Amino acid sequence: MNARANPMGEIIDDPLLRERTRVFSGRHDAGRRLGVFLLSLPPTSEPLVLAIPAGGVPVGKEIAKTLGAPFSLAIVRKVRIPGTTESGFGAVAWDGTVLINERLRDALFLSSSDVERAVSETAANVKERITRFMAGTPMPSVAGKTVILTDDGLASGFTMLAAIRSLRVRGPARVVVAVPTASRSSAELVGREADQLVCLNIRSGRSFAVADAYEEWYDLDDSEVLAELTSIPR
Repeated sequence: MNARANPMGEIIDDPLLRERTRVFSGRHDAGRRLGVFLLSLPPTSEPLVLAIPAGGVPVGKEIAKTLGAPFSLAIVRKVRIPGTTESGFGAVAWDGTVLINERLRDALFLSSSDVERAVSETAANVKERITRFMAGTPMPSVAGKTVILTDDGLASGFTMLAAIRSLRVRGPARVVVAVPTASRSSAELVGREADQLVCLNIRSGRSFAVADAYEEWYDLDDSEVLAELTSIPR
C-alpha cells in the first residue's frame, strides 16, 4: 500500500500492482479485491457505495458486499465527441451537472452548437438510464455519509469528476473514489477533488486503456446491467 498527500485528499495504490496489465480476471474479481483493500484501510463511518453504470456496477456490487454497505447508482455519461462512439470531451451527471474538458474542446475546434447538441443528447441518455436502472427508486441521501464512488477504471477521469461535483453539494462527510485501475494523470486529476482516491493499479505512459487491466473485458449492455442489479436489495 502506498499513500501520498494531495491538495484535496490522498491517493492510495498497491505498489505490487503498479504499472502492470492483466491484473484482474474480470470486473467482479476487481471489485472483490478492491473491497478487501478498502477493508485494510482505517474504517469509515456510514459508507454508501455508488457505482457508475455500466462497468462500475459489478465492481460496486462486490465492494458493497465486502463492506456490508448499501449500494446504489451514480448515473453519469460521457459527452461523446461527434462522429465517435467511445471518446468523450466531458460528462453529464444525473442531476444535470455538465462538465466540459475545455482544452480538448478547443483542440477539436468544436462549435457552441456542436457542444450543445452533444450535451443535449447525453442528458437525454442519462434520463433514459435513470428510468431504466433506478426503476423509480431515488438515490439515497448522502448527507453526513462516506460516499464511495466507483467505476471499472479511470481513463480521462472527467466522468468521475462530474459525479464528485454533483455529490459535493449534497453534504457528504467524505467522498472516496475507489477504482480498480487508472492512468496516473486521471488519478491525479480526480484525486485533487476527492477526499481520498483508492486505486489498486495505477499506470503511467503515453497510452492507457482501462481494458488492459483485465483478462476478460467487454462492454456491458443494458440487459446485463439490469441482471446485476436484480440481485442487489436497494
